[in-house]
Amino acid sequence: MAASGQLLLVAASGLAREVLALVRAGGAHEVTGFLDDDVTRRGTSVDGVPVLGGLEEVKHHPDAAVLLCVGRGAGRERLAARLADLGVDEDRYATVVHPGVDVPVGCSVGSGSILLAGVVLTAAVRVGRHVVVMPNATLTHDDVLEDFSTVCAGVALGGGVHVGRAAYLGMAASVRERVVVGAGATLGMGGVLLTDMPDGETWAGVPARPIHGPDDRSERQTST
Repeated sequence: MAASGQLLLVAASGLAREVLALVRAGGAHEVTGFLDDDVTRRGTSVDGVPVLGGLEEVKHHPDAAVLLCVGRGAGRERLAARLADLGVDEDRYATVVHPGVDVPVGCSVGSGSILLAGVVLTAAVRVGRHVVVMPNATLTHDDVLEDFSTVCAGVALGGGVHVGRAAYLGMAASVRERVVVGAGATLGMGGVLLTDMPDGETWAGVPARPIHGPDDRSERQTST
């Protein structure tokens, strides 16, 4: 984990603004600037902090910690790969946890992860690297969040849930105990997941089921 001090936020996003507010309140880091490849943002500022340039700008701030602030895990994963090519290793990444969030003994939070206000961890919860957990999410005993996964506001996970790499759980979704959310899968807002969800699929509803496109209509009718 990077030491306290200067911090670069990658992507001038809404999530980055939330992190900026958290960091300002906590005082562990000072945000030096945003890195964003959108050329129209360069030379501007977000909430009083300058947008310094694209990812290559990281080379000019070798002592600053880095934090990926893209909402989707797949996007964070791509940025991490690009930053690795620019010489940024895991030791450069900050981990930001809201000061009101308790990380009990036996729980762990990986480098580059973000836990916002109101998140609850109970016992033996493992949060991987570059994971984002939005406000008021509940992670109960023995849950595992793999690297680059995203848990949105108000999500509730039963005990022993396994969330795969770069999976995305939408706002207010809930997952039954011991259920597996596959790598790269998406659970829609308010979805209630009762069974294991395969890699890469998108499910929604109560109970959650796969979302099919128009080309799958005949298959859906056959199966009902």
